[in-house]
Formats: sequence, structure tokens, C-alpha cells
Amino acid sequence: MARIVTVEEHELSKEAADDYAALKAQGKLSNMKQALLRDHRTFKAFIGWYDSWASLADVVGNRAATVYAHAISTTNSCQLCSLFFINDLRELGLDPASFETTEAEAELQELATQIVKDPTSVSDDLFERLHQRYSDDQIVVIVGFAAQMIATNNFNSVLQIDVDRRLLPLKDEFHPATWRNNR
Repeated sequence: MARIVTVEEHELSKEAADDYAALKAQGKLSNMKQALLRDHRTFKAFIGWYDSWASLADVVGNRAATVYAHAISTTNSCQLCSLFFINDLRELGLDPASFETTEAEAELQELATQIVKDPTSVSDDLFERLHQRYSDDQIVVIVGFAAQMIATNNFNSVLQIDVDRRLLPLKDEFHPATWRNNR
């Protein structure tokens, strides 16, 4: 159960209520967004995730972006985000528990794991490989997205935001990472 109560439209400021109504009309009002709308400025900061996602998908493609976001979220043990990306992988025709990655996707998974586990120790070897594939501008997009994804993971995990109803059938497919247990 979430550590905070999500809000309803009538409880919000005009700006937040407008965003709430727009999200609801688009079918995009998630539990996380309802929690974020408690503070409209925080909501606006987090909603920038979508711009970062669009840039990432432009750089690496939608499938690789989904693989990367899934790797970040599962390594960070964020149940809610992991379930969203498990769903997205399934929509791409991939089995989230076992699918073959391209070389580029494998590098993004490796980067995701290293960033989440210890951002100060991302290997020079990995960056050399990334530089062979991406420009500095593109690497900023890739790493910037990871930072936004991790912030989203942390928000959802700390507040224990409830799993959205549409994701409940996938709940058993989430397996928290255990790497922290071995430290």
C-alpha cells in the first residue's frame, strides 16, 4: 500500500487539476502521476521524463530504449516501473524473461546495471564502446535518461506507489534485484 494517498481532481490547484483532467481524458492518469500532482512543480519536473524518453528513442530506437529502461528499473528493483516495461516489452513481442538483445542493447543493459549499482564506477571500457556507437550529444541523452529513470524508480519505490490496475496481471513477473543483498 502506498505511503501517501493519491489525490482526486477536486483536491488540486487549478493547474494541477487541468493536468489531471488532461491525463484522465488521454487514459494516462497513473498512480504515480496522481501522487506527483500533490505538488504541481514536482509533477512538472517528473513529466520531463517523456521528453527525455523521446530523445532516447530518437537516438537508440524504441526497442533499445525499452530494453534500457527495463534494465534500469529492474536493476533498481522498482516494481512499478519494471512492470510498465515488462508490459512494453511484451507489446514489442519480446518475452521479458528471455529475449535476445542486439549488441547495442546489450551495451545499454550493461550501462544501466553499472549506473544503478555505482554511477561513480561506470567502466572506461564501456564508455569506449559507447563512443564507437554514439556521439557525445547522444551519450548525454542516454545517461540523462538513466538519471531521470532512476529518479522515477526512487520516487515510486520510496513512496511504495501502488501498482496500476492494468499492470496487476503482470505482478508475478517482477523479480526484485538481489545484488544489494550481496554487498
